[in-house]
Amino acid sequence: MKILLIEDDKEISKSICFFLKEKGYQTEAVYDGQIGFELAQKNNYAALILDYNLPHLDGWEIVRKLRQEKNTIPIIMLTVRNELEDKIKLLEAGADDYLTKPFSLSELLARLKAITRRPREIKNNYLRVKNLTLYPDKFLVKKDKESIRLKYKEFALLQYLMENKGLYKSRQDILDNVWDENADPFSNTVEVHIMKIRKKIETKNDKYIYTVSNRGYKIDSQI
Repeated sequence: MKILLIEDDKEISKSICFFLKEKGYQTEAVYDGQIGFELAQKNNYAALILDYNLPHLDGWEIVRKLRQEKNTIPIIMLTVRNELEDKIKLLEAGADDYLTKPFSLSELLARLKAITRRPREIKNNYLRVKNLTLYPDKFLVKKDKESIRLKYKEFALLQYLMENKGLYKSRQDILDNVWDENADPFSNTVEVHIMKIRKKIETKNDKYIYTVSNRGYKIDSQI
């Protein structure tokens, strides 16, 4: 799972990066607000950890601009501001959560896990790839007009891939977002579930899920 950290205090940034690396997260760190904003626009991160006071573009502006562009990346704000109005302003701009400095790295990790488990906003209450449509609220998958019966984990895995249409998701990404923390990282459960989903939705001439070695799985209308 890759995290973008935008924090101009280099000591705080190093501490967060070191801590998250120990917990299995890959973190890309930058110290400039404008550079961080451009990275968040271009790349697909699991979450954004963002300081309020930054050079060239502050954290509040970054959140506001990303949300205006319909970017739904989960965002945790770091701030020294402790006034309720400031916190409300951050949440209204589109931040998912905030921490007031100084904070515990363990609390940061707990909040990071919480926001990355929340489902991304789904427009129109369905997800679609070609003639395959998934309705999260109804626990329903249809291929054209035919209903496809999926088990709970198969449905959750297919939903995660469809929410990230066109993006390769590694085996670890899938374990982190579809299974809980007790999942065995050495089992072949992801591969087995992918195989079962393929059998139910694909035919020889109708392919949805693509696999690339060392990159993972993606669902798309074409490779």
